[in-house]
Amino acid sequence: MKILVTGAAGFIGYHASQQLLHDGHMVVGVDNLSDYYDVALKQARLECLQQREGFEFCLLDIADRGAMANMFERIQVDTVINLAAQAGVRYSMDNPAAYIDSNIVGFANVLEGCRQQSVGNLIYASSSSVYGANTALPFTATESTEHPLSLYGATKKSNELMAHAYSHLYGLPTTGLRFFTVYGPWGRPDMALSLFASAICKGETIKLFNQGNMLRSFTYVDDVVESMVRLIAAPAQENSDWDGKNPDPASSEAPFQIFNVGGAEAVELKRFVQIIESCLGRTVPKELLPMQPGDVPATEANVKSLQEAVDWQAEVSIEDGIARFCDWFKEYYGT
Repeated sequence: MKILVTGAAGFIGYHASQQLLHDGHMVVGVDNLSDYYDVALKQARLECLQQREGFEFCLLDIADRGAMANMFERIQVDTVINLAAQAGVRYSMDNPAAYIDSNIVGFANVLEGCRQQSVGNLIYASSSSVYGANTALPFTATESTEHPLSLYGATKKSNELMAHAYSHLYGLPTTGLRFFTVYGPWGRPDMALSLFASAICKGETIKLFNQGNMLRSFTYVDDVVESMVRLIAAPAQENSDWDGKNPDPASSEAPFQIFNVGGAEAVELKRFVQIIESCLGRTVPKELLPMQPGDVPATEANVKSLQEAVDWQAEVSIEDGIARFCDWFKEYYGT
């Protein structure tokens, strides 16, 4: 296939592109190389991809309507995987416009490009942040998600609603994936794992919010990519049993579906840090702080529906995943 991957120089987009190329697909990667975090890391990922046969790169912003329309008309792809977005819960509190531009306007341009070119399958990144104020664990894709606690989560919820409208109106098959705390090699430097590893290597104090009692379904990036690979061959279908009197939020009479993509177990933040310290051979002091605005104390993923749909389950344990990250971290940063 010829597959468009937006956000190809990003963390998940890089890994997805590498796997798709390995599987023999042609990949068109789109990225604007924004400076939200170190552009050198994005460029390093991109350089790796550009060495692979079958990869084409387009430097553009998905929020640019004209450029996106021209690109879609030129490349003529079979499948689109939308991973471009302004990420980060805390950053959204001070920079809301960046989220509206990329996550709302940009996603609308992706949807419209898919409609105009009759793309057969759109897979897009949603987030566990849509669960917001929900507290019944584990989170299930069929439950209500009407109370996001961050603008980031609200934009991802909006993506799901926009996708459903396009699925209903134009028959566009859309699959939304609610990722749960993805980690692994080449990870973003603003994420907890990179921040903790950097602090440990420097012997600095680590800040643990909610007194370190956070609970997360950490998901290794290779497992996330595997979910997308399997769903390329399983575009969303109409659910003939869908009942408007008792609506299932994760499916529809339209070709629309939503899945959770989360690790096999929920891990307490304190244990997460202990594993990193063990891998790096050093312990550091911890500063216990209250909960951050917009954050949630716990996430845990119910992935039964994804397992039933494409026989997917997380394979990489938290110990193995962190060890792989630390090996990469030490090599890449020369630590």
